[in-house]
Amino acid sequence: MAKKKVCRKCKIFVKGNECPICKGSDVTASWKGRIIIVDAKKSEIAKKLGINVGGEYAIRIK
Repeated sequence: MAKKKVCRKCKIFVKGNECPICKGSDVTASWKGRIIIVDAKKSEIAKKLGINVGGEYAIRIK
C-alpha cells in the first residue's frame, strides 16, 4: 500500500497531486501523525493549528 500524500503548505492529505485548498502541486509522502478535523469552526485544535477547512491533516511533514 502506498503512503498517502500531503500538501507541504496546508498539510492536508491530497488525492492525486493537487491540494484542494491552495491548488498547489507541492506534495510529499514524507509525514508523521495525522489529525481529522470534522468541524473546523467549532474545533479548538483547528483554531490553534490555523485550520479553516475540515479534513484529514498531517501533524508533521519531514
